[in-house]
Amino acid sequence: MKPNSSGNKRQPLSERFEQPFERALWRSRLLVMFAVIPSILGALLLFCIGTVDIFNLAVLIVKYYLGEPGPDIHDTVVPSIIIAIDIYLIAVVLLIFGTGIYRLFVSPIDEAESHGPSHPFNVHSFDQLKDKIARVVILAVIIEFFRAVVDISFETPLDAIYLALSILALAAGLFLMSQAHRDKEH
Repeated sequence: MKPNSSGNKRQPLSERFEQPFERALWRSRLLVMFAVIPSILGALLLFCIGTVDIFNLAVLIVKYYLGEPGPDIHDTVVPSIIIAIDIYLIAVVLLIFGTGIYRLFVSPIDEAESHGPSHPFNVHSFDQLKDKIARVVILAVIIEFFRAVVDISFETPLDAIYLALSILALAAGLFLMSQAHRDKEH
């Protein structure tokens, strides 16, 4: 290598471009913020929607028991609460996704780190993030199943048998999922 006029050795062309390129590649991880910020915002919006739905339901219940005319709350209370729970669970999925992606690509979250590895925001791999999200999604599906069951009207004894088999399959799936989780911890 020839020294230049200032006495420094010249870097090869590949080294002069390699460092800036690698720096740009490293900084490109921040593109995940385009997923993180909307996920957190979506979670916030869904938490607000679920909460407003519950407050509106509470107002409806108070009006009903004060004797104001309106729909019979006995037909709407349970499905409305189930829908709100479903909304909250989807918000939790967005929250876990947003914080998990942030932690994996940008930086560990100091507050979550102090709560130990089992905290939902502490993910160390895509598999762990996928597992945590899948658990909440499965819970949301169970809640949705419960909502569908509330609306079922039994027309034949076979309908009741189908419902019992569905509940049995759901219980077996939950049992197997908890066994798999227990095996991963030990």
